[in-house]
Amino acid sequence: MQHKHSFLVALAVFALSSFVSAGDVSGTVKFDGTAPHMKPIDMAKEPVCQKEHNPPVAIQAVVPGPNNTLDNVLVYVSKGLPAGKTYPTPGQPVTFDQHGCMYNPHVTALMVNQDFHVTNSDPVAHNIHPLAKVNKEWNKSQPPGSAPIDAKFDKPEITIPIKCNIHPWMRGYLAVFDHPYFAVSDADGKFTIKGLPAGHYTITAWQESWGEQTAEIDVPASGAKTLDLTFKARPVY
Repeated sequence: MQHKHSFLVALAVFALSSFVSAGDVSGTVKFDGTAPHMKPIDMAKEPVCQKEHNPPVAIQAVVPGPNNTLDNVLVYVSKGLPAGKTYPTPGQPVTFDQHGCMYNPHVTALMVNQDFHVTNSDPVAHNIHPLAKVNKEWNKSQPPGSAPIDAKFDKPEITIPIKCNIHPWMRGYLAVFDHPYFAVSDADGKFTIKGLPAGHYTITAWQESWGEQTAEIDVPASGAKTLDLTFKARPVY
């Protein structure tokens, strides 16, 4: 009976240690300096979309948030994961919508072979053109009311520009990973990389106009870690 009790205690300790051996890395992406002025987008070519935005939406090359925070920054583990380890492909798709002649979200990420689900919420036609270099480049039209376009990318690639050949101001970015440890900052600059195993990692932050920032981080077995990242502001042309 004593041996059985000891075994159950040991099993519980093992389960608990396994549970806390992975933590979340959360933080805020900011910029140091003055935010560049982003020009408003001229959508006169497509009046139905122009009416969606009052005042006009600005170019999204840099999207500042409150207190010098940054939206649309891709944050991911670039070094430190076990070599050769494979991760299951999520069953849920990543949705990329076209609304008001803008891509939503502007920057998104998914895993290799995860479904990329492209929808058109506008009453006008669009053209989705991922400019992939490692993966296969494709270019598809999507009339209003048409079925979603479903695609997959079979190789990691950071990052893939996406454009609409009909509306030249429509720009977005897609990143494809072979692991699940990535996030995109929100309108307040916040991000969370979930469930990262304890260890030492290099974290990379990518911003479409200002390039990359990297940071070294130790994720403890006891759980969460905070990491803030700062870009140096500079003009965008």
